[in-house]
Amino acid sequence: MATGTKRIKGISITRPIYYGNNALPLTGKKANDSDHTHKWTVAVRGLGNDDLSYYIKKVTFKLHETYPNSLRTIEQPPFELQETGWGEFEILIKIHFHPAASEKPVSLYHHLRLHPYEDDVSGQPWPKEKPVTSYSYDELVFNEPTEAFYQILSDNNALSPNLPVKKSKDSNIPQFSVQMEHEELDRLNAAQREVHSQTMALKQRM
Repeated sequence: MATGTKRIKGISITRPIYYGNNALPLTGKKANDSDHTHKWTVAVRGLGNDDLSYYIKKVTFKLHETYPNSLRTIEQPPFELQETGWGEFEILIKIHFHPAASEKPVSLYHHLRLHPYEDDVSGQPWPKEKPVTSYSYDELVFNEPTEAFYQILSDNNALSPNLPVKKSKDSNIPQFSVQMEHEELDRLNAAQREVHSQTMALKQRM
């Protein structure tokens, strides 16, 4: 067996990522030159916009077949693709790792979102200048990594998950953090208590 290709038994390493898109309406001359209504960016990123190229070799994005060259490959960070269009559709995102990892590509699916489905958090209509965002949090799990890949992760301080404790002050990036997890759990628990309360009230009326 080649040096570095031996796998380390009993080891599992998790790398957090997020993927998705943001979109803005086209304005001015760009909006009049075609039937496209929005400009958008679909991306795979590390938390805090960390550089992922130390373990990701390339990312491919499979767009709707109506786009010329619908299979796009991004081989340098940031792993993102910018386009324009008028419709929403599902994008196949495939993450390819460096050969040292000896890992198969990972496939993700993202539904491109161009339009807000709700009002702004202030209760007002969605501002035209505010991007519509749709991102998902995920974790890439490497079970029994090769010795070479383990060394790469170790050299980049990536042997343990680095989910931030608090939300970032940068409003332009998704706020995935331990704080957000706790806030979401609190919302779910509150909703569960409300459902239980209403169920009990209904039983009493019956």
